[in-house]
Amino acid sequence: MDVRRGGGGRIGAARRALTWGALPLPMRITNGLAMVSLVLSSCDLLRLCSDRERPLGGREFATVVCQLASVVYLLSLFAHPDAPTTTDDDDDQGGSRRAHPAAATEPAPMHGGGMMEADDEEIVAAVVSGALPSHRLESRLGDCRRAARLRREALRRVTGRGVEGLPFDGMDYQTILGQCCEMPVGYVQLPVGVAGPLLLDGREYHVPMATTEGCLVASVNRGCRAIAASGGAVSVLLRDAMSRAPAVKLPSAKRAAELKAFAEAPANFELLAAVFNRSSRFGRLQDIRCALAGRNLYMRFTCITGDAMGMNMVSKGVENVLGYLQNVFPDMDVISVSGNYCSDKKPTAVNWIEGRGKSVVCEATIKGHVVQKVLKTTVEKLVELNIIKNLAGSAVAGALGGFNAHASNIVTALFIATGQDPAQNVESSQCITMLEKVNDGDDLHISVTMPSIEVGTIGGGTCLASQAACLNLLGVKGSNHGSPGANAKRLATIVAGSVLAGELSLLAALASGQLVKSHMKYNRSSKDIAKSAS
Repeated sequence: MDVRRGGGGRIGAARRALTWGALPLPMRITNGLAMVSLVLSSCDLLRLCSDRERPLGGREFATVVCQLASVVYLLSLFAHPDAPTTTDDDDDQGGSRRAHPAAATEPAPMHGGGMMEADDEEIVAAVVSGALPSHRLESRLGDCRRAARLRREALRRVTGRGVEGLPFDGMDYQTILGQCCEMPVGYVQLPVGVAGPLLLDGREYHVPMATTEGCLVASVNRGCRAIAASGGAVSVLLRDAMSRAPAVKLPSAKRAAELKAFAEAPANFELLAAVFNRSSRFGRLQDIRCALAGRNLYMRFTCITGDAMGMNMVSKGVENVLGYLQNVFPDMDVISVSGNYCSDKKPTAVNWIEGRGKSVVCEATIKGHVVQKVLKTTVEKLVELNIIKNLAGSAVAGALGGFNAHASNIVTALFIATGQDPAQNVESSQCITMLEKVNDGDDLHISVTMPSIEVGTIGGGTCLASQAACLNLLGVKGSNHGSPGANAKRLATIVAGSVLAGELSLLAALASGQLVKSHMKYNRSSKDIAKSAS
């Protein structure tokens, strides 16, 4: 029998109870009491052996019991060297709180991981009671999959609600450790559809889209068909510049202006760039532009980041420069490495005007007969609709970079499928869609201008197997060793090309009055309708 299992008898049960913090005393105190008990009982037993004529009584029996209990307790420490202890620091870091006593002892099989073993039961009980913080399971067990499985069971006991519908098997929990997600208990399934081929810059791409919105993939697919039938789309990458803007405070507005002048001076750029570029082989400082608000200064650093999206890369470079600037301006107080002038995950004018990440324009000329045959509308109706809806309607709404029909739909679906940060859909979806009549009004010219597409092909969620497979489908998986940054740039153009196809198809559906009919066909489940009716 494995000693670590502790057996099923009384001694094993007592040993587990002592080891896993069942006593109402801290572990260090119980350890000390056990050692004192062992020493005192040993001394008493030695005196008893030296005095053979001394009659045996209740005291002698109690001494033997103390001796045995102390030995069993100390042996249990060797059997469970990783017994958890609770500290105030654990609670501060998000450890599990103490639950109802009944929850800790509730017997139940584990979902998504097989039956409970003796050690597993003890660990789950410790997590439920708060003795072992949930966030420490991975480091304590050294097995990410087992940690996720036990955390899942502890969650069920604490909340009283199961997560049977949340998949567990099929995820590499070791891969996400320290990169994608903390304290995992499973993963969410999303269907992935493929639109295309998208004929872009002379290449064909089958575009993976992760979405739960029926009709979206079909719509983009129709747009791709219209673009391909007209000779394809062309993209232009205008700029590649990820940004980070720290906020600093100086004693006066005059001093803040002096720092602004120093940071923006062309004579100082090479020095600051050398300090910035020490943080990475691929991160290269391109520009520093500052904005002043009283005595607060916001310095917007922009740099190229290779095939990574680059937020961590630019942040490390900024910290290097801030350290240098504090030597030149010792009265500078760094408030935050991000002062919202970057601007990350927010719709802002600075991103709309200056750009962030990859700035891309994508265009195509759609033949008049394709507009009629594939899109079921006319060039005149599409141009009029775009002016009234995307341009004037968005202006009336006070849109900031939202002069489009549904760019966010396509960007989000592609971001999730390829392992991008979904929250960066906010600025990445900033887009203006333009439609014009060309070739004597017979054909349609359509373009999308997207100044802030923030994508990468390494780092973050791109390491996950499903997302890596989608990147591989597009031919942009991983880093491009021959031309660093080429894969991320191509992915940005694919995003813009897919948005172009989506814009074209949705506008056609609106112009022809087919939007509601299409959604009734593709975006409503007859099963759900029948179920709700019953």
